Amino acid sequence: MKVKNFFYLPAADSEINVLAAIRGTMVLFKVDYAGSWIKETGMAQLANGSVLVEDAISYKNNEISVKITISFYDFDGNLTRFDTSKCKSLASSEIEEDTTSLARRLVRLNVLSLMRKISEEDPGPWGILRGVRPTKIAHRLLDQNHSRNEIINKLIDDYALDSAKSELITGIAIHQRPIIANPTNSISERKIGIYIGIPYCPSRCLYCSFPSYILPERREQLDSFLRAIKRDIESAAELIAKNSLIVENIYVGGGTPTSLAASDLAELLDLIKKSFSVTKTTEFTVEAGRPDSMNNDKIDVLRQTGITRVSINPQTMQDKTLKQIGRRHTVQDIIDIFGKIRHAGIPTINMDIIAGLPGETVNDLEDTMRQITSLNPENITIHTLALKRGSLLKESLNSVGHDLPSEETTKQMLAIGAEYTKDMNMHPYYLYRQKYMTGNLENVGYAKPDTDCIYNIQIMEERQTIIGIGPAAGTKAVNPKNWHLQSSYNAKDVTSYIKNLDIYLNERYTLLSRLYGNREEDKQC
Repeated sequence: MKVKNFFYLPAADSEINVLAAIRGTMVLFKVDYAGSWIKETGMAQLANGSVLVEDAISYKNNEISVKITISFYDFDGNLTRFDTSKCKSLASSEIEEDTTSLARRLVRLNVLSLMRKISEEDPGPWGILRGVRPTKIAHRLLDQNHSRNEIINKLIDDYALDSAKSELITGIAIHQRPIIANPTNSISERKIGIYIGIPYCPSRCLYCSFPSYILPERREQLDSFLRAIKRDIESAAELIAKNSLIVENIYVGGGTPTSLAASDLAELLDLIKKSFSVTKTTEFTVEAGRPDSMNNDKIDVLRQTGITRVSINPQTMQDKTLKQIGRRHTVQDIIDIFGKIRHAGIPTINMDIIAGLPGETVNDLEDTMRQITSLNPENITIHTLALKRGSLLKESLNSVGHDLPSEETTKQMLAIGAEYTKDMNMHPYYLYRQKYMTGNLENVGYAKPDTDCIYNIQIMEERQTIIGIGPAAGTKAVNPKNWHLQSSYNAKDVTSYIKNLDIYLNERYTLLSRLYGNREEDKQC
């Protein structure tokens, strides 16, 4: 049955609001919320393609019982009701759930189970999970000394993941354990990461919704930004020195940082290096995502600064697709820039690709992977296309030539990419998910032995403080005793960032001073 929308009738005595849990699960089936159901309304008023969802939640002797009933008219006009129940003891929950959280999870599981039966569709391999960081669940279970098989089974039972995804994130989490803080790995509480965001790009790609801007033509606009971000860097450096923090990793992203002129890039990277890089800094990444943002002078700047990792992000090795998504370069440009960066002696090169780009086929993706394999980068990140709000692609889906591969095709693309990385002696080392991803799938980073990007792991697992610098950057202050975090964010808009920089610096200063024991009331800008 094709379900278009649903109505909701909560139990009269329910004290837990589970509508958001129901809506979040229905979204997986592309089913909209039609509104509250009036109890006095006769069932005959239930329209074709609509369903009515009812719940019954009870809590007794520390056990929660959740029943979901879904009513609808079948193709023959007969009123049909499906229901299912789940019970679980709060004491047996090992993932820090309170009564409300557990009830909502059980609601999601019940709705997912019933909708799979009613719609005869499977909305994807990730079950009820919709969050960005599914590996965090595996890490919490590892903290409690669960075995690999126990974690895999719990992910299947408690979140309805398929076995392949359960095995994938459990394996990634186990691989990450020596790198991140955990009960058996006493990493220095003073180790942190640095993120610097440069918001400019040569042009805007069709799929992009990041807070990026075309490099301004007026020099005074760029100078205003550079003055602000340098002040941001200097303020962070003073804060790090004051709290005796150790910078483990530095990541310069964007945007496309290499959009800057070679002289501006050199000055900025030199300041970053002098401000943050110490003998214990093991990684210094710069995104050089687009070959049309690079030249020999900029490559020389990266080499002289001592950059250890560069990210070249072609997204595809198909000229037809590059043109369609708004890239002003060719496949040959990618190959040429890769060769020059390799010749410069930078130890690690990452390449990003996107599965599910408009007009692409499985054969296109396989050809892209063949070409990337011949270049032999140390890291490859395979993304699933996400139709993000604000992207030109989202706004122009009805245009000629913007047909997207099917969900099944995109799934095949990811499988092909994974096979190629395996043949390159790579392992999956980090994973994250996004809203609006084709097929409700994922993004996975792969690496050759001993080349994992530490920043990528730390930013996703959230067990290390990251100081964010620049527009749209966030500072995540992680308590090393329990890994609880607090955040502060800079404005996405460059003008607002420059105008309100004092506010953001004060917020960051207060956040980190509280975490690292400096409780003085003075303020630093």
